[in-house]
Amino acid sequence: MSPPRSAKPSLTRRRFLTCLGAASLPSVRSKGLGVFAGSSPFPPESGRERNPATPVKNRAPLAASAFYPLPLGCIRPEGFLRRQLQIQANGLGGHLDETWPDVGPASGWLGGSGESWERGPYFLDGLVPLAYLLDDARLKAKAQKYLTWTLDHTSADGMIGPRSSDDWWPRMVMLKALTQYHEATADARVIPVLSRYFAYQLNALRSRPLRDWGRYRWQDEALSVIWLYNRTGEPGLLDLIRLLQQQGYDWQAEFADFKYTQRTTPEAIGLTPGSGLTDRGMQTHGVNLAMAIKMSPVWSLVSGKDLDRRAVLQMLRELYRYHGLPNGIFSADEHLAGLNPSQGTELCTVVETMFSLEHSLAILGDPALGDLLERLAFNTLPGAFTDDMWAHQYNQQSNQIEVSLQSKPWTTDGPESNLYGLDPNFGCCAANFHQGWPKFTASLFMKSADDGLVAAAYAPCSVHVALRDTSVHVIEETDYPFHGSIQLTVNPASPVDFPLLLRIPAWASAANVSVNGRPAPGPHPGTFARIERTWRRGDIVSINFPLTPRASRGYHDSLAIERGPLVFSFAPGEDWVKLRNRGMTADWQVFPSTQWNYALALTPERIQESVTTIESAVGEGPFTRAGAPVKLRAKARKLPSWVGEDGVAAPVPQCPVKSDEPEEQITLIPYAAAKLRITAFPQLKTPDA
Repeated sequence: MSPPRSAKPSLTRRRFLTCLGAASLPSVRSKGLGVFAGSSPFPPESGRERNPATPVKNRAPLAASAFYPLPLGCIRPEGFLRRQLQIQANGLGGHLDETWPDVGPASGWLGGSGESWERGPYFLDGLVPLAYLLDDARLKAKAQKYLTWTLDHTSADGMIGPRSSDDWWPRMVMLKALTQYHEATADARVIPVLSRYFAYQLNALRSRPLRDWGRYRWQDEALSVIWLYNRTGEPGLLDLIRLLQQQGYDWQAEFADFKYTQRTTPEAIGLTPGSGLTDRGMQTHGVNLAMAIKMSPVWSLVSGKDLDRRAVLQMLRELYRYHGLPNGIFSADEHLAGLNPSQGTELCTVVETMFSLEHSLAILGDPALGDLLERLAFNTLPGAFTDDMWAHQYNQQSNQIEVSLQSKPWTTDGPESNLYGLDPNFGCCAANFHQGWPKFTASLFMKSADDGLVAAAYAPCSVHVALRDTSVHVIEETDYPFHGSIQLTVNPASPVDFPLLLRIPAWASAANVSVNGRPAPGPHPGTFARIERTWRRGDIVSINFPLTPRASRGYHDSLAIERGPLVFSFAPGEDWVKLRNRGMTADWQVFPSTQWNYALALTPERIQESVTTIESAVGEGPFTRAGAPVKLRAKARKLPSWVGEDGVAAPVPQCPVKSDEPEEQITLIPYAAAKLRITAFPQLKTPDA
């Protein structure tokens, strides 16, 4: 359900702040530094404007990426995806500045005396793509206020942002917003402002090196520096990237010898009341880790080393081996929390993991990263919101039996952490969640290094892109991930040869592809199927992913039920109780009104015999309980010995388990549709278990 909205603001604050200091590190080589004496160290690119539908490829000596994201605006959402973006625009995503002072008129990023750190840039980083993907004049006007102030109020030395803080970190976020804005509008102010800022930073970093969050999140700025280098070619930008890497934290080394294999405790990371985060606290912090996933691929563009390119896979293996959850994300509430599905994950961690996967997929071209991206986009992202997106959770749980003021089971978070509200626990997620849906939409298609088109992820959309000097329009019609059929209609302005790459998920063992009704060579799971031909207007590519239920094992040999990229949950009855009004929205608790402690009577190898699929049309709210277009029916028994304590489900018992309760048929719905849920189930003991 989606609770009604109401009014009266109230703020919460984080339980701790960071006070890390970073020692000076060796400086980079001096090549190219002489250009910084002038007023325009990185002059804008001369010559005619680039076609806005043509991605800018990596410029030498940067290594080539496998794929290149399309400029913002090339992809337009359609169908349920457009409706989802519109729900965000109609909810907090489009009204946050009207009800939350931290990004309101007094924001430091509008020249005011209010919050001047990360929240304005976070808000803008999602507002810009949302506004331009929906072509929404109201949202564009909101974004323009922040953009214009930032672009028109730079310091004489090139510094951007509020004068009350010189922290590098929030500016790293604003850089991402500015690059997206330039791609959508070609605003002539952006490149000179970025050029002056990076010139200033290269000199200033020697006496004021990266520290705190910026030291652990340096790879996010490296993306923006690479973006500018590909447009100007100024070698001093490469020096800046190398300096960021030298001063930044080496995540690759952490995961080459990963030591954080257990649930984090305050004692383990040296966290005491009133203290800041230690190095161990920063290294186990969920959002830091989410951003770090892209570090090695991004750095590999500069280093050119295959070891760096592939290191992301080692990082993901270690994260999910020790902290993976059945909903597709790793636990981190606020720090790494182990495999127990009652542990939570911060919403910022979800959207930042998605962003890292989008860029890692582009650089590496590894289809497994697309599989994981879809799992997050269709489960954990919508799973953290009320149906109308007027309230969100800070932490969500795979096994979430109550949403209430509870101190358990979080590693270091506070009792508001899984409330649905305006800014539960801490306000970063209220500002940062906006990037999830828009950036996923903007990553559905990419351009390959050989000038082909790549279907990197699937959802209804349309694409306009220039391929081999020919304008190409592709329409994707689908109800995926709820149904398995996808149709691409290819409409080039004139016949043109180019490869079309289709991501075949690892779970899609029986996938088939046809072109104009003729079967294409059998696609192989876990690869990109390649179709190379002369494309003509009206060519139709049909993809069929047979979506059959499957089961995977997790914590204590528990079972999670999946179908395509969707994860399914049992949803007990929900009793919504308003905690307090919060301006245009409210904070909510949710209590179970029926029992939740079921164990499944099935074996993964024979799941087709015991699970029934019920499909219906995709309507207005496919991620809602009432509108779920796919449901599964499974045999189960209540497990009285599995109980909750203080609103938290006890750890799933070691499987198999025994129950003398009568057998029932229970209904499972998509994870995101269940606001209370059981996702990791005990398995009942059977003769073949």
